[in-house]
Amino acid sequence: MNRIKEFWEAKGMSQTDLAHQFGKSFNTVNLYAANKVQPPIPVLYKIAEILNVDVRELLLPNK
Repeated sequence: MNRIKEFWEAKGMSQTDLAHQFGKSFNTVNLYAANKVQPPIPVLYKIAEILNVDVRELLLPNK
């Protein structure tokens, strides 16, 4: 589970903004945001870079 949507909203971004900056489609970002598909680790790092957060903040703890 990830918190991508939480962070882009806190940054005042939209899903479309993130998709454009990320270079992926709106649908891909939507799948990540809805936790229907988990982004691969390199993708998660890129999203963290765009959102200017530590990659660990994007993930929900497992304990």
